[in-house]
Amino acid sequence: MLRSMFSGVSGLRSHQTMMDVVGNNIANVNTTGYKSSSVVFSDTLSQLTKAAGAPTDANGGTNPSQVGLGVRVDAVTQNMTQGSAQSTGKSTDLMLQGDGMFAVQQGDGVFYTRNGSFTLDADGSVVTNAGGYVMGWRPDANGTINTNGQVGKLVIPADSVMAAKATSTATVTGNLDRTFANGVPATATTSFKAYNDQGEATTVHMRFTNASTASTPDNTWNIEVSTDGGATFAPSTPAASINFDATTVNGVAYVDGAYATSTPSPLTITTAGGGTYDVDVSKLTGYVGTTGKSAIETAQDGAPIGTLMSYSFGTDGVITGSYSNGYKQTLGQVAIATFNNSAGLVKEGNSLYSVSTNSGAPVYGIAGEAGRGALLAGSLEMSNVDLSAEFTNLILAQRGFQANSRIISASDEILQDLVNLKR
Repeated sequence: MLRSMFSGVSGLRSHQTMMDVVGNNIANVNTTGYKSSSVVFSDTLSQLTKAAGAPTDANGGTNPSQVGLGVRVDAVTQNMTQGSAQSTGKSTDLMLQGDGMFAVQQGDGVFYTRNGSFTLDADGSVVTNAGGYVMGWRPDANGTINTNGQVGKLVIPADSVMAAKATSTATVTGNLDRTFANGVPATATTSFKAYNDQGEATTVHMRFTNASTASTPDNTWNIEVSTDGGATFAPSTPAASINFDATTVNGVAYVDGAYATSTPSPLTITTAGGGTYDVDVSKLTGYVGTTGKSAIETAQDGAPIGTLMSYSFGTDGVITGSYSNGYKQTLGQVAIATFNNSAGLVKEGNSLYSVSTNSGAPVYGIAGEAGRGALLAGSLEMSNVDLSAEFTNLILAQRGFQANSRIISASDEILQDLVNLKR
C-alpha cells in the first residue's frame, strides 16, 4: 500500500515539473528568441515479484512479473526550431534565418543568444539590452576583414572618418556632335573636380573643338584643358586631339563613332597642387545628331575626406558605412557561432546560453555560409512557443497531477480501512 502511495507522490512531483515547464513556456510566449522546452517522462525501477521462466518440454515459458515504483522526469528538452519574424524597422535589430547564434561578451565570459535586439552604447559598441558586447570581426587598416581571425567587440564609431582619396584616373564619356551651327565649328565643354591626398579639390575644365570648316568637313576634335580655377583655354596649344572615322552618305560626311587609328592615349593632367592623373577619353563617340548638341559626362575616382552618415547590416553580417563623400566603407562583420548540439547549451537567463560538455565548442563563421542562417536587419525572431500545444500540455499536466493525487487518496482510504479492522 505504501508503495502505491510513493508511486503517486512521484507522479505528483513529475507532473508538477511539467506544470513548471509549461508555465515557463507560456510566460515567455513573447520573449524575443526564446526556445520552448518540453518534459520527457520515464518509469523508475520496478520490483521483480516473479522471475521469467524458460520454456521446457513439459511447460511453456513464463514472463516476469514486476511492479513499478513510480515515474520520474527523464529530461527537459529544448526545442531549437526557428521562431517567426517580427519587423521592427530598427537598423540594429537582427534576426537569424536558420542555424546559428550571436556571440556576446558579458563580464569575463562569452555567451550565445538568438535575441538580436541590439543597440549602440556611448562608445559606438554594438551591445545587447543588458550591456553585453556583440562579437565579430573588425577590418584592418586596408578595410579588409579576416573572418579566420580572433573575434572581438564590434564598434561603429559615430566620429568615423574616411581618409581622402587622391584622384588617379578620370573618364569622359558621351557623344561629340560635329554638326555646324551657323557655320561655326561645334564645341563642347565639361568640368569635374579632382582631389589630392589631402582632399583638396581642383576644378578641371575641358573644351572639345571640332576642326571642321564650312568647306572642309573634318572628324578631328581638339582637346583643351584648364586647371587654373577658371575656364581659360589656349587653343593654339591643345592638350590632345581625337580623330573619328568618317563616311560619306549622299555627299555629306557622317561620323560612325569609331576611332580612325588606335584608341587615343589617356591625357595626363597635373593639378595646381602637384597631383598627376590620367583622363581617359577613349569611350567618346562622334555620331552626328539632329540637334547639333554634344552630350558628355565625366567621372573620377578621387574623394574628399568623409564623415560617417549612416550604416547598414548585410545578410552576411557585414556592416557597411555610408560617408558624406559618397563612398562606402566596411566597418565590421557580425560573427555567427554554431554548435554540434545547440540543444545541449545551458540557459543562463537574459536569453543567453553558455557552452556545456555536451553542446560542443563554438565554431565561428559568416552568416549565410556553411549551414548558418542569413541575417535579416530590422527584424527580430519571436519565441517558438506554440500556445495551442502548451494549453493542451497544461490540461495533461493538470489531469496527471489530479489522477496521481487520487492514488494517494485511495491508498489512504484503504489504510484507514485496515486500521478500522481492529475495532
